[in-house]
Amino acid sequence: MQKIFIIGIVASGKTTLAKQLSKEMNIPWYELDNIVHHQTDEGRMKRTPEEQVEVIMEIDRGGKWIFEGTNRESYQCLLDMADTIVFLDPPLWKRKVRIFTRFLKQNLGIEKCNYKPDIKMLKLMYKWTRDFENNRLAIEAQLNVYNNKLIRVSDKNMMSTILNK
Repeated sequence: MQKIFIIGIVASGKTTLAKQLSKEMNIPWYELDNIVHHQTDEGRMKRTPEEQVEVIMEIDRGGKWIFEGTNRESYQCLLDMADTIVFLDPPLWKRKVRIFTRFLKQNLGIEKCNYKPDIKMLKLMYKWTRDFENNRLAIEAQLNVYNNKLIRVSDKNMMSTILNK
């Protein structure tokens, strides 16, 4: 495994797993949210889908990588580029609890984030979760095309499942 794409919805454990794999395998990891929304002198700006793909391609030219993010049109190229795709799919109830716990931690200053952790963002995270569940069949069908390099993970033993592949 040299090019790993970790995909999942909000609070599925993408960043946690990416950090663990990066450390264990000595491969750099990238949050796709930071490729979509990058920091400039004027503040946080959204790149166009074309610019997002350009950044991804530039990183790819550097060799090994771990990308983690949600299902977004602008990074569908990663499904083809990755030699391993990890789909994180913990139970819905667990993701809902994690969203609220993260919100509390961010507002207490215990956990950092690149956005304003307000009620609007909390509602958006729950909306994105609903949207994901409503589109689950289409997302599953899209991932099934890559079954030969797809690892589905829904439990706590993520690391051992992936490293034993």
